[in-house]
Amino acid sequence: LIYQVVAPSPKSVITRINAITGQETALVSRHPGTTTDPVYKSMEILPLGPCVIIDTAGLDDEGELGDLRIKKARKVLNKSDVALLVVGTDSGWSEFEENLIREIMALGIPCLVVVNKSDLDQKKKVFNTILEKKLSVISVSSTTLEGIHELKEKLVEIGPDDWQRETIVGDLVSANDLVMLVIPIDDAMPKNRLILPEVQMLRELLDYDCDVLVTKETDLAGALKKVSIPPKLVITDFQVFGMVSMQIPEDIPLTSFSILYARYKGDLKTLVNGVLAVETLMPGDRIYMAEACTHHPQEDDIARVKIPAWLEKKIGGKLKFHVGAGGEFPDDCSPYKLIVHCGACMINRRQALHNIYKATAQGVPITNYGVLIAYLKGILPRVLKPLSVPFP
Repeated sequence: LIYQVVAPSPKSVITRINAITGQETALVSRHPGTTTDPVYKSMEILPLGPCVIIDTAGLDDEGELGDLRIKKARKVLNKSDVALLVVGTDSGWSEFEENLIREIMALGIPCLVVVNKSDLDQKKKVFNTILEKKLSVISVSSTTLEGIHELKEKLVEIGPDDWQRETIVGDLVSANDLVMLVIPIDDAMPKNRLILPEVQMLRELLDYDCDVLVTKETDLAGALKKVSIPPKLVITDFQVFGMVSMQIPEDIPLTSFSILYARYKGDLKTLVNGVLAVETLMPGDRIYMAEACTHHPQEDDIARVKIPAWLEKKIGGKLKFHVGAGGEFPDDCSPYKLIVHCGACMINRRQALHNIYKATAQGVPITNYGVLIAYLKGILPRVLKPLSVPFP
């Protein structure tokens, strides 16, 4: 869950993000323009759980550099579940705030107006002006910390109920079911640890009282011989789809981490429909690879090497690929014949859905790594079956 802190240029000695987290997270100054790039701070806000608070540059910044700051700040709205619009009592409520609140509401983001500097006499006038507009509002002081606890409670109150699906895999299993996780250990794996989807899947299965057997794809046959009953579900990394699907009997349900995350974070049906665009690709077409995380590319990198090779083999010619890493996503999708998104494990559901809807609104088909690879391997209907999603 990500909260967006939208504020005019900082003039207070202590910013709201520092007051909320109780730490000196953001560099502060009385001079406008101190905050440049958005500042991210992870923290636990009960009962919501882990959240990320983002402090942006002032949206009333000026000049060429100010325009760049504002552009970055506005992009953060696309991945924000809740917006905090911070209003200083020295500047009050103006046409600038009116336009900004309309922009936030147009995006369907719950918004809380925060009147800062509640220790100043002008706060009452500004507060009443906002109340007259029937907006959710709270008064805080970043210097005395007055209202900070109430602010956190208000976040819980206005936060969206459907900010993410309730479960990744829990609706597909029951207590005491045996679930097998197939995890390849290759050069792309971080040293001495598993990646986030694997850890989250393992933890959720344990929370649902399942028995979990974890194995590598090279040990899969031996692992199956060690169990007296077949697994209720096999979940594999998409990079070894081919090898795993050949070893798992057809009567054992099979899917992948990426496809489960496509359902958990995004719109699986849209991603499945988007993969059909592969049949219309021609040599020379442009493909956008949307990679949410940032990592050092490996020699056989999935987005830069493997998927391009499989797609070019499929169409019998060269394609033009652009990899957008670190959450980059094009504002103009029209130059691309297909967008292939990662599993979205490192971004929240709102940003994943925003990317999907941005592409589809511009008439550009979008799919994701797991769906595409399963399609190219000829097993997409099989790996969708456990999720009750029909193949078109």
